[in-house]
Amino acid sequence: MHRTNIYLDKELCAALDRLAAEEGTSRAELIRRVLGRWLAGRANDEQEDLDAINGSFGVLGHREVTERQPGDRERHLDRLWGLRA
Repeated sequence: MHRTNIYLDKELCAALDRLAAEEGTSRAELIRRVLGRWLAGRANDEQEDLDAINGSFGVLGHREVTERQPGDRERHLDRLWGLRA
């Protein structure tokens, strides 16, 4: 394990200390857990996003694209929400 120093404001330290006391662990352990989960999730999310983008490429290639006029989106959303007929 490597030692590192970080600066935290009073409120964050107090919140970490409360949670550490509740869980019976140290502030450092909580920080390691959170960083580990965040880093693992970040790697997974990025790859999933790239896979989704690559998998969807060209899916709508056979559809015609229509031009929108100013206000078309708002009118469409109003119809969806029942604000206009």
